[in-house]
Amino acid sequence: MDGNVYLTERFEEHRSHLRAVSYRMLGSLAEADDAVQETWLRLDRTDVSEVENLGGWLTTVVSRVCLNMLRARESRREDSMETYPSDPAVSREDTVDPEQEALLADSVGLALLVVLDQLAPAERLAFVLHDLFAVPFDEIAPLIEKTPAATRQLASRARRRVKGAPLVPEADLTRRRRVVDAFLAATRGGDFDALVALLHPDVVLRADKAVGPTPAPLLVRGAVTVATGAMAAMQRAQSTVPALVDGVVGLAMAPLGRLFLVLGFAIEDGLITEIDIVAEPERIGALEIAALDV
Repeated sequence: MDGNVYLTERFEEHRSHLRAVSYRMLGSLAEADDAVQETWLRLDRTDVSEVENLGGWLTTVVSRVCLNMLRARESRREDSMETYPSDPAVSREDTVDPEQEALLADSVGLALLVVLDQLAPAERLAFVLHDLFAVPFDEIAPLIEKTPAATRQLASRARRRVKGAPLVPEADLTRRRRVVDAFLAATRGGDFDALVALLHPDVVLRADKAVGPTPAPLLVRGAVTVATGAMAAMQRAQSTVPALVDGVVGLAMAPLGRLFLVLGFAIEDGLITEIDIVAEPERIGALEIAALDV
């Protein structure tokens, strides 16, 4: 068999695994495909005749590619939030099918992608490779130029960030989760009456800036008015998931796995009395976001 054809076939055997690693590292299907393509290019120009474990070699290469991409992203992170479109339901990746991306994000866990996106590149690499793909620490360590012990600490720190720590008792957390889940379900389903039933008649909604063409802060009062506004966000609600926000159940809107805004709730006697929408990058960066049920 022709050497190049054989190499191509061997690579295709590992493509789905490499794409899975890349997507969890990068949280973007387009970027994941770019990383896989770069890995193929490196394989094509490398003599791997002495490589016994091609799958392990490819995983190492794609991890290095992803790490470089994450570090490049980190250097421009302060600009990333400001470049989001006014409607986050619109894909920023013209080359990717938004439905395909949404299905993949749902299968991985959108809340998990949100938390991973908040980690430093080395933390993300250590956690993804070890906790999600069972790569030993002594194989991860050279990728980030750390000792295995230091790499273990990075993964442990990332794990704590991912799992979070509730600030309320388990029973209270469950009650709050039930209300927040119902709010999200009613918004996604366009059930106006169900939304109004969840809101205190004098509910107050505050947003540090409107998600739209006007950047002015927003203040809305009353169950009917707040519910009407939520109905306008039905499409955006499809990319919104429950998350632990500073130890309390809230919602994170994350189109394509990139955190766009956060909703915090005050709940009394099973009714939502306040909704606080955080959209400013500086305020979002100060929040501790963790995945629920990870």
